[in-house]
Amino acid sequence: MKCDTMKNEIKNFILNNAPFNKAKILISGKNFGCGSSREHAPWALLDFGIRCIVAESFADIFYNNCFKNGILPIILPENQVKELSEAAKKNKQIEIDLIDQKIHKGDNRPFDFEIESFRKECLLNGYDDIALTLKKDSKINSFEQRKKNLTPWLY
Repeated sequence: MKCDTMKNEIKNFILNNAPFNKAKILISGKNFGCGSSREHAPWALLDFGIRCIVAESFADIFYNNCFKNGILPIILPENQVKELSEAAKKNKQIEIDLIDQKIHKGDNRPFDFEIESFRKECLLNGYDDIALTLKKDSKINSFEQRKKNLTPWLY
């Protein structure tokens, strides 16, 4: 993280220190993203390299914007978030298995997480709003052709 006014790296910021500076998963507490109602917050996290955020809860707008930008927000109970945080502090490898909806943390007790099937499909296939629209290209073209036939003077 850089401070815009000083143009200097903040040395004691955890994501500036190894191994956390290469993190793809961010672990947080309650109401993550509160105050971040614009897409800029997920963009910044994505630019940093974060692909998944695990928290006890999320601000609604932030949560939805994560999916729109290809970030997986996972909600877990407080005790599981704390256990993941402790595993991260011990430099244990944490892996997210979106297909099976499991979080592996270096032991034989993975955590399960929930995700809506449509959002899971979008993340697995890299669909954003534009890609979802383009999937309906033939229906859009058919509609446009019917419209041209019914109202040719508009074209």
